Amino acid sequence: MQQRIDINDYFSPDTFKRIKDLADTKETPFVVIDKATVSEHFDDLVRGFPIAKIYYAVKANPADELIALLNDKGSNFDIASIYELDKVMKHGVGPERISFGNTIKKSKDIRYFYDKGIRLFATDSEADLRNIAKAAPGSNVYVRILTEGSQTADWPLSRKFGCQTDMAMDLLVMARDLGLTPYGISFHVGSQQRDIGVWDAAIGKAKVIFERLKEEDGITLKMINMGGGFPANYVTKANSLTTYAEEITRFLEEDFGDEMPEIILEPGRSLVANAGILVSEVVLISKKSHTAMNRWIFTDVGKFSGLIETMDECIKYPIYVEKTGELEEAVIAGPTCDSADIMYENYLYGLPLNLAIGDRMYWISTGAYTTSYSAVEFNGFPPLKDYYV
Repeated sequence: MQQRIDINDYFSPDTFKRIKDLADTKETPFVVIDKATVSEHFDDLVRGFPIAKIYYAVKANPADELIALLNDKGSNFDIASIYELDKVMKHGVGPERISFGNTIKKSKDIRYFYDKGIRLFATDSEADLRNIAKAAPGSNVYVRILTEGSQTADWPLSRKFGCQTDMAMDLLVMARDLGLTPYGISFHVGSQQRDIGVWDAAIGKAKVIFERLKEEDGITLKMINMGGGFPANYVTKANSLTTYAEEITRFLEEDFGDEMPEIILEPGRSLVANAGILVSEVVLISKKSHTAMNRWIFTDVGKFSGLIETMDECIKYPIYVEKTGELEEAVIAGPTCDSADIMYENYLYGLPLNLAIGDRMYWISTGAYTTSYSAVEFNGFPPLKDYYV
């Protein structure tokens, strides 16, 4: 059972006050993002990985406020669509700081990126590679490989993206033959990845590809894109970013030594999640029978308004409430007329017995994958509002 949350475990008193002062003036539901926290996390990544280029995964939170902030700090950007591209480029981000990281894309969208000056493209299939060769001739391509780690990531990303090692090598040879530049390898070990060792295995795979392509095909790859995967502060704690950085750097040095390739990181969650608090209101409290042991707490935010990552109870957000007193386990569900709109039913949170209709719930570490996942008009509810301090 989830124990009572100590807000000081997640935010300094000054930061929480800054967020709450704004929250107290707004109607729920909404999320408040603290920009200073995002800035600190970016600086931590740069310090931890001085050898790497940071490409912010815009899909995590595409707010103009965050794009502007990270642009000013010199970040690069990992882009998933033409819509994200337009949004980022209007902030003056040059094409040399942008990667088209989506392996699933229309040929006309590849051309759109190419016409805007982008020359760095991800791929993991022959059909996509041929589209890149036609629509973005001469560009740099990197091939995404399949990696293990889905068992230890809270939000796995395997199966849909990437290809096996032998296919990756064939694609890079084909890229050369199609007039493209075979530039590197990418992988993603899964979002909210707790097992640092999975990076070791993935880097080892990349090393094998680098060596074999050089020896067998005369191709010298120049880059490894290690994706994201660094964790946020949810209910289950993870190692510090410093620990991740030290271990992953050691893995890279063991495999590549003095021949270190260009390293790219694509953080999303680890940059912005911890900066956010989603604020909701208790709509209803009920039981399903006279003898039921657990209350149902219905709140005005749910899976379709920003909390889709509670699907299968993968991501367990810390929930803070101001009421104190005895705790009792509760099911937590959203407001819509959809039976899937239950956030936590198996993992029962401990919430105060005196929690009442109208009380606020503060969902911690919700700066990533909330606003961007929120439905436009399911049941008529508007998208999740967001504010930046």
